[in-house]
Amino acid sequence: MAKKSIQPKIKEPVRLRSKKLADGSESLYLDIYRDGRRSYEFLKLYIHPETGPQIKTLNSETMKAANTIKMERILEITHNEAGLKHTSSRAKMLLKDWMQTYYEDMERKGARCLRLLKSTVRLLGEYNDKVAMREVDRAFCTGFMRFLQYDYKTRWGKPLTPKSASDYAGYLSSALNAAVRAGVIGENPFMQLTPKERIQVPESKREFLTVDEIKSLIATDCPREDVKRAYLFACFCGLRFGDVARMKWGDLVLDGGQWRVTVVMQKTTTPIYQPLSESAMSWLPERGDASSGDAVFGTLPALARINLMLKVWAKEAGVTKHISFHTSRHSFATMMLTLGADLYTTSKLLGHSNVKTTQIYAKIVDSKKVEAVNLLDKAFG
Repeated sequence: MAKKSIQPKIKEPVRLRSKKLADGSESLYLDIYRDGRRSYEFLKLYIHPETGPQIKTLNSETMKAANTIKMERILEITHNEAGLKHTSSRAKMLLKDWMQTYYEDMERKGARCLRLLKSTVRLLGEYNDKVAMREVDRAFCTGFMRFLQYDYKTRWGKPLTPKSASDYAGYLSSALNAAVRAGVIGENPFMQLTPKERIQVPESKREFLTVDEIKSLIATDCPREDVKRAYLFACFCGLRFGDVARMKWGDLVLDGGQWRVTVVMQKTTTPIYQPLSESAMSWLPERGDASSGDAVFGTLPALARINLMLKVWAKEAGVTKHISFHTSRHSFATMMLTLGADLYTTSKLLGHSNVKTTQIYAKIVDSKKVEAVNLLDKAFG
């Protein structure tokens, strides 16, 4: 009788495990072993004590979902090992080395996010400074976000705010996008994440100035005239600080009697051909003998210093709102909608790729309309 051949058991690179929680339920997670390194991905899926047929069915569906994710991760790993994604030998370089390369490139380009980018590099080093580019996968990205949200503490012993944690994760994602463009990796694993898997940032109050408040600022001296001009120009065109600061005289074009500015938006790299109103043009400084390559507003102070000046200026003008340079953009958006511009047009003026982003301002305007109508109740109540 022939002996049966014994097939070696293949060890799965991804295993589905569970962690017992205090309420009796179990949190499902993936135990991922790859290239001699172990990482974990918590799925935010839970198995509950079976107290009836409905819970039993729910648990069954949850396990199906978890196993589907598990198989997706196994396929990702096997594809990577087969060379279907990481075709560049540079994928072997360490993430920290790529981040340094990316930082130096942004520094050469004069980016204004260098301080936060440098902090991102430091935080990545604290999380894992040995990971190679080819090992930066979905699990690594979700792990880094958990580290930012729950493990890291500032020098004052406090956790990061959701906004700060989200910003740092965003800088990593931007660096990975650059790595894709450079052919270092095949894709950015952040692109695989659903919105719910990303860091949730509570919607912040969008402070904006009314027409009367802008008039008060116009009538009040600012600590620096160039800052006043740049800020009010932004109030009337909606450009972000980075785009205003980089704007050159050669970017301004007179087209059929209408002034326009050609800008590649720094945040989104989206090119826009923005019409400028007379109100916006009136806040540009005299050009004098400046060349087309000179910055319109010269060398403005750092944004943090400008925001301090704006607080002083607002206080002198009797404006009690907490304003920053970005308030000018919010003010432009709400003015456009209040004055009757439609949502789609306002979206294009702001350079939004999705009209849903602009709808936030529409909600603000609607709430102000409700407040205005309710004034009738006070008048005749």
